[in-house]
Amino acid sequence: MEWYLPVIWGFIIGVAVIMYVVLDGFDLGIGILFPFAKEERERDVMMNTVAPFWDGNETWLILGGGGLWVAFPKAYAVVMPALYLPVIIMLLALVFRGVAFEFRWVAASSRRLWNFAFSAGSLVAAFFQGIILGGLLQGITVKDGAFAGGPLDWATPFALLCGVGVVVGYALLGATWLLVKTEGTIADRARSHAIPLLLGVIVLMGLVSLWTPLAFDRIATRWFSQPNIFFLAPVPIVTAALAYFVWHWLRTGREMLPFFGTIGLFVLGFLGLAISTFPYLVPPSLTVWQTAAAPPSQILMLFGVIFLLPVVLGYIVFVYWIFRGKVREGEGYH
Repeated sequence: MEWYLPVIWGFIIGVAVIMYVVLDGFDLGIGILFPFAKEERERDVMMNTVAPFWDGNETWLILGGGGLWVAFPKAYAVVMPALYLPVIIMLLALVFRGVAFEFRWVAASSRRLWNFAFSAGSLVAAFFQGIILGGLLQGITVKDGAFAGGPLDWATPFALLCGVGVVVGYALLGATWLLVKTEGTIADRARSHAIPLLLGVIVLMGLVSLWTPLAFDRIATRWFSQPNIFFLAPVPIVTAALAYFVWHWLRTGREMLPFFGTIGLFVLGFLGLAISTFPYLVPPSLTVWQTAAAPPSQILMLFGVIFLLPVVLGYIVFVYWIFRGKVREGEGYH
């Protein structure tokens, strides 16, 4: 087997995951912040900031899940049984959220119900995405290449911590997105939310960063053995510096820089997790090479991705460019 094919596919899936987290994260964050809006017109503006983008953002979730199934079928066959329950709950929450997004505009008499569905769907989806992340990081019980654990192995304090961390992180993304896309009262309230949310993200990232090496020897060895510690030390240092800059930009009234700085925090956090787990696709036992599909299958699907990925990226850039600028009251996609 060509050693580089699983690495390429691992990179593609990693890109799909971080693109989904960033792009769908801020509109899930809008839903998480929805209950804090004071009036219905403010909620209208908040939803209109993401209306042109939210459904396209979930394309990356399909690419990540489909890529895992096609390129790493053995990993898919282990991960899905281990995490069936949180995955199903997350998908149902995304469905409720999507339905609420559309129905809220036309069902004036039941708008409060759809507001609740949109907010609850966003919160539950974000929380269980964190649960899935935590369940993967802590490891999955594998015997003879198959899942050998119980249906609730994922339900641990560490996974719950990851769930809370993703909720707070998405809320921060949503708040900083509102700084870019809105003005006046909504932007002021978003800024007031963003500062404590940033502090929460820093604390939760710190807890996860301490918990993982203390609880999992393989991660401690990766980060603190020599010479790894010298090569990897810039990652937490840069993360801490960027967190300070985001705090400074929020305090000094910047609009776009906090949002892109928050994206940077997510990318650095994802990089740290990738460093902790690679080459294991199913920690702590199955690597990308052990779970990879046959080379012809990987090559065939790779050609499809090579042609389609630029189209998807071009469409995203086009849509974000067309709908650039502030969203004001009375303006909207619907």
